Amino acid sequence: MSTSFLRPPSLLRLLGAWRAQDSAEPAYRQLAQALRMLVLDGRIGLNVRLPGERELAAALGLSRTTIAAAFDRLRDEGYLESRQGSGSVTRLPPGRVETPTPDIDGVTGDNLLNWTHAALPAAPGVGLAYAHAVEALPAYLGDLGYDPLGLPVLRRAIAAHYERRGCPTDPDQIMITNGAQQGFSLLLQWLAGPGDRAVIDHPTYHNAIQALQRANVVPVPVGLPVHGWDIDAMDAAFRQTAPRFAYIIADFHNPTGRSMDPATRRALVAVAMRTHTPLVIDETMVAMGLDGSPPPPVACHDPSGRHVITLGSASKIFWGGLRVGWIRADPQTVAALGRIRTTMDMASPVVEQIAVAQLMDADEGLGPRAAMLRDRRDHLLAQLEQHLPHWRVESPAGGLSLWAELPRAEASALAALAGNHGVRIAAGPRFGVNGAFERFLRLPFTLPQAQLDMGVARLVEADARLHARTPRGRDPLALALEADRLI
Repeated sequence: MSTSFLRPPSLLRLLGAWRAQDSAEPAYRQLAQALRMLVLDGRIGLNVRLPGERELAAALGLSRTTIAAAFDRLRDEGYLESRQGSGSVTRLPPGRVETPTPDIDGVTGDNLLNWTHAALPAAPGVGLAYAHAVEALPAYLGDLGYDPLGLPVLRRAIAAHYERRGCPTDPDQIMITNGAQQGFSLLLQWLAGPGDRAVIDHPTYHNAIQALQRANVVPVPVGLPVHGWDIDAMDAAFRQTAPRFAYIIADFHNPTGRSMDPATRRALVAVAMRTHTPLVIDETMVAMGLDGSPPPPVACHDPSGRHVITLGSASKIFWGGLRVGWIRADPQTVAALGRIRTTMDMASPVVEQIAVAQLMDADEGLGPRAAMLRDRRDHLLAQLEQHLPHWRVESPAGGLSLWAELPRAEASALAALAGNHGVRIAAGPRFGVNGAFERFLRLPFTLPQAQLDMGVARLVEADARLHARTPRGRDPLALALEADRLI
């Protein structure tokens, strides 16, 4: 397994304000705790080499003795391993098994609140778009209905959509797929094979992680700092691990909700060009801006279209039942993907393509649903602040969910108990690899306010039960399996 190196500036950004100056706790213990949580949270991946003791001491303004003591403590606990020629490398302690996350896609029980889906019902114009598509269908019946690249009318509509966003695009740069997930599967087949590596921002969309693992492609996680993205860490991962591509969610990131600023987009593309690393940019959430519009697409910084491949979808903005997505790339890539696609299916449904073309031409975005989502977001934030004030939650500028940080690594245990209290939630490890993000939950704000209130009330009950029966000094993560048995 290849080892990547985390440079001091990137580690300092991840650490943030790690030291409490008024604390009686020794500096080495505070540093060890901060590094331990970064590993547990997935912001530092496994098999990552930390800076040397001397180098880190200089960067942090501490003695080498303090750094050595912190590293020794982490080695004793099983979070660091000394390897000849590789320095101190991150790991998880033996016996710390990744807690299986249950399937969260189904719903059972009349009184069970499914708080796992970050999606909306159909937009107001979907029914009319379908009616228009049915009326227009006879004009297409003289053809075979098989076009692996998609109907020209929809490819033109999507190209025009990119033009309006400041990114010149020709229809031959667009391929229609059965949702963004099929698009990602096609790109996996084209870009990578078993044993290859792919860089991901961490956390990330859970279905992307599962697709990589099913294809036996090794995810290389690059942790997100407190704010934004760490392009230096991306650069290091690209150079050190030679990935076949990088998968990035730049707009209203799922699950964190953050959005990449224009300067970071330019820097990311520059790094990708320099290291010859294709970027797969997932734009499925791009239309979900609540406090302003996102910057121009990442692809704008790649005029050739050879370095940035964009995934889009009609699911989040219009309706999941449409099952229409697309890929934007250079014409040669689009043609190659079309040839691969014929081994999976022949084409996307014609009626749905016509309907989405009309919806794209209307370019209505969220419309009045934006105000509704802002109200629900703010309402949920207020409920959490009132009833679960020990949780840390920031307000995202867009997207469909909150990324809630818990005081302890107990997300899986809490999610298991919450099911027993009538609410299903997605624990943080679903959005990471190697058991990361045990201190996080994803909480969508797409439900009506009454259901959000119900969800918070049931989480309060589960949280109280978990802490009432947690023995002092026991790791809450170890309670996850026990909690599973109680349901």
